[in-house]
Amino acid sequence: MSRIFLSKADITEVEERFVLDAMRSGWVAPLGPHVDAFEAEIAERIGVAGALALSSGTAALHLALLHVGAKPGTVVVLPTMTFAASANAVVYTGAEPVFVDAQESDGNVDPQLLIEAVDTLRSEGKQIAAVMTVDLFGRCVDYPAIVEALAAREIPLIEDAAEALGAAHGEKAAGSFGAAAALSFNGNKIMTTSGGGMLLSDDLDLLERARYLSTQARQPVPWYEHTDIGYNYRMSNVLAALGRGQLSRLDRMISRRREIRRAYLDGLSDIDGLSFLGHQAARNDSQDNCWLTGIVLDPLVNPVSADSLIKGLGEEDIEARHLWKPMHSQPVFSDARSFINGTSEGLFANGVTLPSGSILSDEDVTRVIGATRAALGVD
Repeated sequence: MSRIFLSKADITEVEERFVLDAMRSGWVAPLGPHVDAFEAEIAERIGVAGALALSSGTAALHLALLHVGAKPGTVVVLPTMTFAASANAVVYTGAEPVFVDAQESDGNVDPQLLIEAVDTLRSEGKQIAAVMTVDLFGRCVDYPAIVEALAAREIPLIEDAAEALGAAHGEKAAGSFGAAAALSFNGNKIMTTSGGGMLLSDDLDLLERARYLSTQARQPVPWYEHTDIGYNYRMSNVLAALGRGQLSRLDRMISRRREIRRAYLDGLSDIDGLSFLGHQAARNDSQDNCWLTGIVLDPLVNPVSADSLIKGLGEEDIEARHLWKPMHSQPVFSDARSFINGTSEGLFANGVTLPSGSILSDEDVTRVIGATRAALGVD
């Protein structure tokens, strides 16, 4: 019986052909035709003016924040329910991260609490460089409730869409809502370049400045001349080739993850005290990319804890994990300012992400469902 991973990379002969082409072309540096083509194809897919291929999504967030003026003495407001990279990028700039809690329906940031936090900070005289949203587990934030409110306050929006490539809200794709957005192509994401990310924007000046900073801030002269501190953030041509192969199969991979979500719904929805993150909200999950399927256990109804469920699945060689531990609960951010309603702590305590990779077979999914039901004492 083989191990079932949470989100294993889905690589085929398509990607092998792209990578082989890059290697045989001799373009193995952080420049080349696959980089240019990958940027153009991603920008077209998202519906933005331009894109910049980088070494990680964190690098994309860092460069975006620098452009909007994040620096010492400023504040960046962001969700507490996220991976550390979102907050780390803020700290890289010297700005102060301020965390805002989630809404219970899908774990994304609570829009009303976010705007209240912004207004409170401004009333105290804080200079807010940006608000960062995070499209959690492949589901877009409730942007209609946020975008106009931030625009009215003239506060830039930076979108962390690392988990949400292929998702949408209404007519707009994840990655197209802010002044800039970041995608991640880490190995466990919905598509991968092994490691990598992409900065997206309609602001070509922003992208040009980020491109300059991402290549060690080299001046355009025949020798190495530097007037700014730069970064080694560019993606290689070989990895961009892998990304192009993945992008050509993205819709199929998303479709498979949605099939897995439906199978989990069919196989687990009858269990008392178990709900699906995002699915039961007033806004359904039809536009989510279903990167990971999260379930939440009600401790008042179901006596099995998230810890016990993860342990039980692990004993069956099935990888499952807690939902993100809130940033305001992380030791490294224990002194950070936060606006908390308790939701993220409850989701972390009672939430579990199930294996969701597009490489999973029907037999794998059936095995996860059976093991989950057994661990919860249902069958």
